[in-house]
Amino acid sequence: MSVAIRVIPCLDVDAGRVVKGVNFEGLRDAGDPVELARRYNLAGADELTFLDVTASSSDRETTFEVVRHTAEEVFIPLTVGGGVRAAEDVDRLLRNGADKASINTAAVARPDVINEITERFGSQVLVLSLDARRTNDPSIASGFEVTTHGGRTGTGMCAVAWAKDAAERGVGEILLNSIDADGTKDGFDLEMIRAVRAAVKVPLIASGGAGKPEDFPPAIEAGADAVLAASIFHFGPTDMIAKVKEKIREAGYPVR
Repeated sequence: MSVAIRVIPCLDVDAGRVVKGVNFEGLRDAGDPVELARRYNLAGADELTFLDVTASSSDRETTFEVVRHTAEEVFIPLTVGGGVRAAEDVDRLLRNGADKASINTAAVARPDVINEITERFGSQVLVLSLDARRTNDPSIASGFEVTTHGGRTGTGMCAVAWAKDAAERGVGEILLNSIDADGTKDGFDLEMIRAVRAAVKVPLIASGGAGKPEDFPPAIEAGADAVLAASIFHFGPTDMIAKVKEKIREAGYPVR
């Protein structure tokens, strides 16, 4: 692997504040998104991901004003998701300072929207946010089910098959988040990462479960091109990004 591994803090935003919970529930306040973005930019983050976590479940638009103020504070790529339903939403996000848009619920409801967005703006602009959980449903071959509306709604769809379909439709990256591991600090779901990695060639961002710097190299070994986390950065020491990069470097992977 010659491309540098990206370390990406995630800002889960609800009503203009960064929040963090466990398994997408029990959200607690983690601060102001603009202040946190500024801090992570200075601390060496390679990118930032901004997810309006209740935009889809509340059936409303992303908070464009907060996105604009966040973008003004950072000089690294900014991905924004939550409430993205059409190419027009992506256009508005890009005009407000986002570099990439992330889509989940709307793409599951109408997969053709992926084609429409990537044909208009290019694959590099669109990230599929894939929130998946383990299931015993025998109809789901991989054992991982796609969920929507911030992890609240099951779909009966196989996460691996959906990742492959979305990649074929043109998404530039896949943000793979484990609902089961989210916020637990018990480590990434390596089995899920391996399963999706085997099915797609597009860059894969691993998310959900990081609790310490040592948790990151195994996710990369499993096939992640980038690693994303929230709790460990929001509530940990201010040099946590540097500590994570050090562990990745010690494991033999290139980092910026």
